Amino acid sequence: MFTETFLTERDKQSKWSGIPQLLLKLYATSHLHSDFVECQNILKEISPLLSMEAMAFVTEERKLTQETTYPNTYIFDLFGGVDLLVEILMRPTISIRGQKLKISDEMSKDCLSILYNTCVCTEGVTKRLAEKNDFVIFLFTLMTSKKTFLQTATLIEDILGVKKEMIRLDEVPNLSSLVSNFDQQQLANFCRILAVTISEMDTGNDDKHTLLAKNAQQKKSLSLGPSAAEINQAALLSIPGFVERLCKLATRKVSESTGTASFLQELEEWYTWLDNALVLDALMRVANEESEHNQASIVFPPPGASEENGLPHTSTRTQLPQSMKIMHEIMYKLEVLYVLCVLLMGRQRNQVHRMIAEFKLIPGLNNLFDKLIWRKHSASALVLHGHNQNCDCSPDITLKIQFLRLLQSFSDHHENKYLLLNNQELNELSAISLKANIPEVEAVLNTDRSLVCDGKRGLLTRLLQVMKKEPAESSFRFWQARAVESFLRGTTSYADQMFLLKRGLLEHILYCIVDSECKSRDVLQSYFDLLGELMKFNVDAFKRFNKYINTDAKFQVFLKQINSSLVDSNMLVRCVTLSLDRFENQVDMKVAEVLSECRLLAYISQVPTQMSFLFRLINIIHVQTLTQENVSCLNTSLVILMLARRKERLPLYLRLLQRMEHSKKYPGFLLNNFHNLLRFWQQHYLHKDKDSTCLENSSCISFSYWKETVSILLNPDRQSPSALVSYIEEPYMDIDRDFTEE
Repeated sequence: MFTETFLTERDKQSKWSGIPQLLLKLYATSHLHSDFVECQNILKEISPLLSMEAMAFVTEERKLTQETTYPNTYIFDLFGGVDLLVEILMRPTISIRGQKLKISDEMSKDCLSILYNTCVCTEGVTKRLAEKNDFVIFLFTLMTSKKTFLQTATLIEDILGVKKEMIRLDEVPNLSSLVSNFDQQQLANFCRILAVTISEMDTGNDDKHTLLAKNAQQKKSLSLGPSAAEINQAALLSIPGFVERLCKLATRKVSESTGTASFLQELEEWYTWLDNALVLDALMRVANEESEHNQASIVFPPPGASEENGLPHTSTRTQLPQSMKIMHEIMYKLEVLYVLCVLLMGRQRNQVHRMIAEFKLIPGLNNLFDKLIWRKHSASALVLHGHNQNCDCSPDITLKIQFLRLLQSFSDHHENKYLLLNNQELNELSAISLKANIPEVEAVLNTDRSLVCDGKRGLLTRLLQVMKKEPAESSFRFWQARAVESFLRGTTSYADQMFLLKRGLLEHILYCIVDSECKSRDVLQSYFDLLGELMKFNVDAFKRFNKYINTDAKFQVFLKQINSSLVDSNMLVRCVTLSLDRFENQVDMKVAEVLSECRLLAYISQVPTQMSFLFRLINIIHVQTLTQENVSCLNTSLVILMLARRKERLPLYLRLLQRMEHSKKYPGFLLNNFHNLLRFWQQHYLHKDKDSTCLENSSCISFSYWKETVSILLNPDRQSPSALVSYIEEPYMDIDRDFTEE
């Protein structure tokens, strides 16, 4: 539209750095029948104009760059540069007389670099590219070349990060062949992209996390079929050897990782590729520290400058610093463990579990535990720009959390959890069962001994060791407790509990709750949940509890922690209540002794205590605010009433609730709320097999008894002594409210 003369004149006034003229030439030399030689020369002229600006944008000069009136990247986009490069890149999709056009890898690389730099500096460009679905799919095909892989992967990752609709991997041409041909380094980087494509998209709205909203979403999903994330997970699992290669990457030792030369090649590309600039900055700082110490040097050239072989200058004596190798491996393992964790929680969970066990992920991680996963921080441990070693953003910290999340997903309600032990520890479980004169756990007997951990300690024992050494303020405490608790979840196993009790876990938990007076709500909740699973139905655990909490002062601190937030502690209240009920029905001297001595059991056995818990549990939740986190309060209140029903005391408990309502001068408010909660309970649990199985296994109360108790409580007959409506006076009745999502 503009002549070159006009653009040149205008450029003198506006200081456009000659970009519009270069784009005009690029347009003229990039037609279908061009050989692209001149085209590539023009790209070489444009590239530095944008890369320097982009480099400044992500460093200290960012504010200065943003204040510039017409930055180069903005001008480049304004005059159609982005659309032109997309068109050039996609030329290979066009056929002329049956032959597809080709452009060189070098030219593709230049186009990708310029596009990425424009995305970094100019708002809205990434979103526009994300809307071009055919272009996004096409980008995947550019990853077949090693020369353009990193640039392509980084651009895709940025685009997918802002894309409103999740991309479907089954639309990528020859996906299986593409992934199968990646080397291990490429596969690890590709996991960064996969992390975006296999995780369910979060709406970011807390209301959407309520059970009401989740149920509504599930109904909608049933009519729509599998989500894009589920389709993508299935597509990946259909690729031969995919999970096996991830397991090898996750368990690869630092010494087995890529050689110095190819690693330095990647670092140089990272240096010119801004997404990883901060990581490289930190890596180089580590390298310089160790280089000075070792009297050796690694000299990195400026962006674009390299030797004939594409590598930075290196002294012949230089060895890549060990800490740099470790960080390299940590960055990879982060992404790989995340992908494995998501797959473990997906629809094909059992298939993934079987493969992960077969490919020895757990014993492999066990071998890496001390030297890599839970290694001691060195003085020069990598820290990202603007962060510190204890920040959750540092790679060391993130790797530990991702590792703990994987263990939690792996152990949760699955018999493969015993792979976390070694042969000696499995024998110990058998010995515990034999000594207690109880049958061995079938899953222990069925465990394939060739797949368990080797060495002196299994992964679970190693985790317990670091857990007990963790500082009071550590962010790991929550994740550690969750991982260990998942090992105990499901049907209660006396042998599992004793295995952990013998290693001092109960005393450690009580120390954290009582003596350190933990303030973090998340950590407290995870510790209470773990304590409940550890003590449930276990007389020895209650004896140990009483031995540790041996003064009234300690017991009062413990109760204060429980009562400070019932949402956090209700699972422990439930486990103690269930244990008390079982102990009271046993004829055993050991049990009788614990019942007579244990402060906690004596406290829970009092009806006023149970009523206080029941009243508060019902009062802190409402149908509209129920989430996966606080629905346990509803189930704990039901456990208290089911046990009362067994003893034919249900009418007494309901009458006491009514009196407590009246004492608060608000008759009906609690029982109406409870009625609505129980109606929702029926709607929620009677259609979900997994949840009902969990309730049955954790409480040792048949699900049919749960259902019967709820039906009795919801009986509309006002003459029934066990129906809620019998205790709500007519003027205050409000039980038919519609609580469905608007």
